Amino acid sequence: MTNFERTAVVRTQVCVPLRFADGYSTQGRVITFAGLADEREHIAIGLGPQSAGNGTAPLVRLHSECLTGDVLGSQRCDCGAQLREAVKLIADVGGYVLYLRQEGRGIGLYDKIDAYALQDTGLDTYEANLALGHGADERDYTVGAQMLQALGVSAIRLLSNNPDKTRQLTDCGVTVVEQMRTGVHLSAANSSYLRAKAGRGDHTIYLPDIDDDRAGNGGLQPCGKRRK
Repeated sequence: MTNFERTAVVRTQVCVPLRFADGYSTQGRVITFAGLADEREHIAIGLGPQSAGNGTAPLVRLHSECLTGDVLGSQRCDCGAQLREAVKLIADVGGYVLYLRQEGRGIGLYDKIDAYALQDTGLDTYEANLALGHGADERDYTVGAQMLQALGVSAIRLLSNNPDKTRQLTDCGVTVVEQMRTGVHLSAANSSYLRAKAGRGDHTIYLPDIDDDRAGNGGLQPCGKRRK
């Protein structure tokens, strides 16, 4: 992880109307920062009634940038669907989406496209990153902790299937009072990708042949519990 020595501060805030391809719309407060450890242009989007803080741990999604999924609607991953889901859930209860510029689990856009080409030869998403000389997952969530600190947030409910986010945030002094699963956004095009995340990345994703009860569940569930 990046050395967590610098203190980040809020740079600019502006209200932006948000509208998704399915017609869902809401209002977001887009926040920029100065002093982030990696000096990149990450943003926070404040949503709902708790985005300004009211003593309740806000719901937070650390979302890694995915141009292909978030913008182009690619079905090879579940990123766009997770972003849409997160905005709606957080707008309902209050909190933040931290939109982190860590394309391709930190390897960058061009190398991610190269990884797609390797996946077409039979490698999974992690194997493809390794074949390109990268780590399986190079993301560093130190900046996420800095952004939360700058926002005056020390304890959160984390919307994620990835236990590494909880570990890294905890190491940086953020209290994760609860980790909540996202829904399972399964399609024919992303089933191998989701299987790799569940099997190799230790993500809490339940697929039909692993747990039929969890297939397609869009509910917000604590990580340690299964729906009966």
